[in-house]
Amino acid sequence: MASLGYHASHEQFPPSQLLEWVKHADEAGFTDCLASDHFHPWSTTQGESGHVWSWLGAAMNATSMTFGTVNAPGDRYHPAIVAQAAATLREMHPERFWLGVGSGQLLNEGITGNPWPMKAQRNERLRECVDVMQRLWEGKEVTHHGLVTVEEATLYTRAKTPPPLFGAALSEGTARWLGTWADGLITLGTGDLEDDAARVEAFRESAPEKPVILKSQLSYAPTENEAFEGAMEQWRFNCLPGPATQQFRTPEAFEEISELVDEERVRQDVRISADLSQHTEWIQNDLDLGAEKVILHNVNTNQEAFIQDFGENVLPKLS
Repeated sequence: MASLGYHASHEQFPPSQLLEWVKHADEAGFTDCLASDHFHPWSTTQGESGHVWSWLGAAMNATSMTFGTVNAPGDRYHPAIVAQAAATLREMHPERFWLGVGSGQLLNEGITGNPWPMKAQRNERLRECVDVMQRLWEGKEVTHHGLVTVEEATLYTRAKTPPPLFGAALSEGTARWLGTWADGLITLGTGDLEDDAARVEAFRESAPEKPVILKSQLSYAPTENEAFEGAMEQWRFNCLPGPATQQFRTPEAFEEISELVDEERVRQDVRISADLSQHTEWIQNDLDLGAEKVILHNVNTNQEAFIQDFGENVLPKLS
């Protein structure tokens, strides 16, 4: 059975509104939720950025869905605190929380004022953080001195099973590396289906049996023009090559560089259509890649109609 989820975009909407929409999504038949973990939005016009860990407790208590978030431990978050937060959610809601991990973006991590490492060093730090978290979930006392420092940490509240760790990848190289150690892969479903497939295949070179989650970026609205305009208004700031999204410090910087983003680039990153059958076909392509979950992110503000229309006309055809 297909596992189709709703993306709760904290950069775009107040957490109170997202809570209502995720309850609506649960009622409409969505089985999963991916919630974004940001300190800043992509642009000042989006204008929101609630704290995801505070929100997750309320959202998991209000629904029956499985939840996950993609976190960047090692700078803004200490890995022992991430391990504690994840274990608490999973203890309260057994088997319903999974954790995605990535090397981070300067947009969020820059608030600490620490130097921004090169990608290779951020990856090395991520692996250290993952090792720390896994040892804490096993009940071990952890002392670690490296790119992160941990002193005599023990996690007393633990779940019966640790949360699965999904590594986040925007490139084939990162996906291939994640296949050597992560429990699974989370990556984007975009308008470039061949690129999506290449990332999945790169991961499976060393991890053929591990699960894959695709976050499908789409724009659905009553008309094609509204769907396109909604994507341009809300998501062009994120329609940049993967490395670029990791290097800009402020929402204002994303706004400035987004002036160079044209229609072709937006359509490459976002699946834009007012046709539900076209969206159904795109999701089926994701499932045919072997995705365990497909998380649907309607990048425009048309959330209520998206949840209702997909719940009534798309999800039943894929379940």
